[in-house]
Amino acid sequence: MSEHPALAAAAEAVRRDLPPQHAAALDAAVEHRAWWLSQWEDGAAYVLGLLAQDAQEAVHADDPGWPACTEISCPAHLAHALIVESDLGPDPFWTCHRTGLPVAEVGRLGG
Repeated sequence: MSEHPALAAAAEAVRRDLPPQHAAALDAAVEHRAWWLSQWEDGAAYVLGLLAQDAQEAVHADDPGWPACTEISCPAHLAHALIVESDLGPDPFWTCHRTGLPVAEVGRLGG
């Protein structure tokens, strides 16, 4: 069975945001979501946000501050991690949970 196109695109987007030393976390998340998509094809629209969230949860075991908040107006700038909003919607963003402001689309965190 070949990889679902939505999953491949989501994996590439999350890989752009993820520090290279955590590639195994993403690989594990992709494997899990491949099964999930095989069970619910209509979930393809949600896979990007869910994959980003899965990868972040796995990375937090080693690096709980990833990805660091870069929202300039945040009073705790660089002192906490961003979160994925919305994990169950189209076009997820890395968001500062303190200000509620989006910082970057998933896949565009580095620029």
